[in-house]
Amino acid sequence: MAATVFYLDEVPEPGGTAVLDGPEGRHAATVRRIRVGEPITLSDGHGVLAESEVVAAQKDRLELKVLGRRVADPATPQVTVVQALPKSDRSELAVELMTEAGTDAIVPWQAARCVSNWEAKAHKAVEKWRSAAKQAARQSRRAYIPDVADLHRTADVLDLVRTAKAAGAVVAALHESGTGRFTRLPFADAPEIVLIVGPEGGLDDTELTALAAAGADTVLLGPTVLRTSTAAAVALGALGALTPRW
Repeated sequence: MAATVFYLDEVPEPGGTAVLDGPEGRHAATVRRIRVGEPITLSDGHGVLAESEVVAAQKDRLELKVLGRRVADPATPQVTVVQALPKSDRSELAVELMTEAGTDAIVPWQAARCVSNWEAKAHKAVEKWRSAAKQAARQSRRAYIPDVADLHRTADVLDLVRTAKAAGAVVAALHESGTGRFTRLPFADAPEIVLIVGPEGGLDDTELTALAAAGADTVLLGPTVLRTSTAAAVALGALGALTPRW
């Protein structure tokens, strides 16, 4: 069984000693009750993975000897999910599911029909998403923690789509009005993929028109209508089979 993954800002070279303290150390020592002699995989969240062994354990702090270290290859193609803000009770769930399913970046979007409104609390809400992404990455033993961008408005999302398309990306807006099928898009040859997921109320006509003008393809993900909190995870699962990511 693979060792549990914990994150450090900097991972020492083999033979060095790493100190796991703060929230990560508290979770390891107090919640997980990891003890001397147990293996732990350390990561910086940016690709570095290091096998280590606990050599000292305190209430909220572990010391570890680094045994080996490598850099994991990033997934190809990279996938960014533009996620319209779900209702508060499903907001962090959406982040957890897409992180476990493999997204590389997450862009929170204040779409027109979002029930949630982050305008007065954007910084705090984004930090919650970053924390949720980190926890889900640990659960999934990921070498890369998805980057969570600052809150985007529709104009920001349109700029993102134009930039991605100019670089050769495939941009898919998932919506029930799509006439094309998700599986028919040329994902395998794309250097990057952008998935756009609307809110509970769906993308409005103005957004759909603007996204199409910016270069996005409006497509059906499948035969059923999915919740906004699960759509990205389902799409990422399909991409695992449709591209070299798996």
